[in-house]
Amino acid sequence: MTVLRPANPLDAGRVGAILSAWIDETPWMPRVHTRAEDIAFADMMVDRGWVTVSETAEDVLGFIARDGDDIHALYIDPEARGQGIGSVLLASAMEHEDHLTLWTFQANTRAQAFYERHGFAPVEHTDGSGNDEGLPDIRYHWQRTPS
Repeated sequence: MTVLRPANPLDAGRVGAILSAWIDETPWMPRVHTRAEDIAFADMMVDRGWVTVSETAEDVLGFIARDGDDIHALYIDPEARGQGIGSVLLASAMEHEDHLTLWTFQANTRAQAFYERHGFAPVEHTDGSGNDEGLPDIRYHWQRTPS
């Protein structure tokens, strides 16, 4: 069983490692930052209070980084994917906001399907000139439906 909690400074290494693992295993994703820079980026997100982790008694298995209604990152450890952890992290964010936005790469069809299953809709496509990787991306938006 996993629990969600705010990340603390000691989580930055694990959060950075989960992010790095995704980059390492994704053939179309260029590595534009070192693994140490991934950890520094994770540390910055943790310091800003953006990161919620999903953990078991043994380890952090995934995280979401959110600044208000803007999701900056949602990654799951490769060994823990397909267990619903991403859905739980996203549902928690959806409970706290009336709308959310995020970016994903056009090549990341798995992420697109995931977000669309959760009610997100694409609202903008770019050529990638505005991101570090230079890859075409998509901005997604989710809006709570009135009850």
